[in-house]
Amino acid sequence: MQEDIEKPRPPDQPYRPDPIRYLQEAYERTIEATSGPNDCLGTTTATGAQLFFKADGGSTASAVSPLLYVTNLGDSQVMVIRPSGQEMVYKSKEQWHWFDCPRQLGTNSPDTPIQNAVLDTVEIKEGDVVLAMTDGVIDNLWAHEIVENVTDSVKRWEAGEGGQASGPRKDGANGGMTFVAQELVNAAKQIATDPFAESPFMERAIEEGLASAGGRCRMSTTIPD
Repeated sequence: MQEDIEKPRPPDQPYRPDPIRYLQEAYERTIEATSGPNDCLGTTTATGAQLFFKADGGSTASAVSPLLYVTNLGDSQVMVIRPSGQEMVYKSKEQWHWFDCPRQLGTNSPDTPIQNAVLDTVEIKEGDVVLAMTDGVIDNLWAHEIVENVTDSVKRWEAGEGGQASGPRKDGANGGMTFVAQELVNAAKQIATDPFAESPFMERAIEEGLASAGGRCRMSTTIPD
């Protein structure tokens, strides 16, 4: 991505993000680096969000609005939350071959970014929270629970909870996103370790005719911005 941003261009051909190509090139470089004899085995899902902008006409700063380029392959997820209205603005769609077998990159997987990754563009506003989450979070918390948790954490941060801030605390700024992420992971962990809890994974498993109860113990990663 950085190589593409820094590439010289004619004035009439400005830079535009191409996240699927970036992911494909990273995938190919990884395949090349691990092509010799080695013990590198495994697969991974991939999701990411690149912040750019949209020009609404003219060239003034007021005519430019933030635009998010979201790339997804597999069952991780990007979600955009607007705490000011306690609403979910956007949620990426999970990709599966079949239940509990997501699209992924790596050993013995037929999936590739260029063939299978999906790109969405999302208009966002100042104060929105962008989450990139693994299935350790979304298998244990429903979307409305994530929205409520993040909105509450932002309000608590603005009220002075969550540790020292490096500046104004409005909208979770200056350290608040670390607090937001930790509170969300804590909530997911609480469900994951409860054998009697109801969870999205349990619900999907039952829909597939599989016996399931409680949360799902998975590694939980949340990257907020």
